[in-house]
Amino acid sequence: MSEHTLLALASIIIAGLTMALGALGAALGESRIGAASMDALARQPDEASSITRNQFVALAMVESTAIFCLVIALVLLFANPFMEG
Repeated sequence: MSEHTLLALASIIIAGLTMALGALGAALGESRIGAASMDALARQPDEASSITRNQFVALAMVESTAIFCLVIALVLLFANPFMEG
């Protein structure tokens, strides 16, 4: 097996692991945010607009982690600086 093939195989595996762990972390974080906001809404329905606004900000921050993982995976697959040609 050549060095080029080994590096390509490692890039594919690491890109897959990056996406798997990034998606898993984002899904767990988003589910916790959703559960906490539903609990807060049940306890204080009058604060719904404030809770919802804060929920969306937190969801956007958590989702950005998954997007960063996607970018890293795409760089590894299509623009890897260590690959030749």
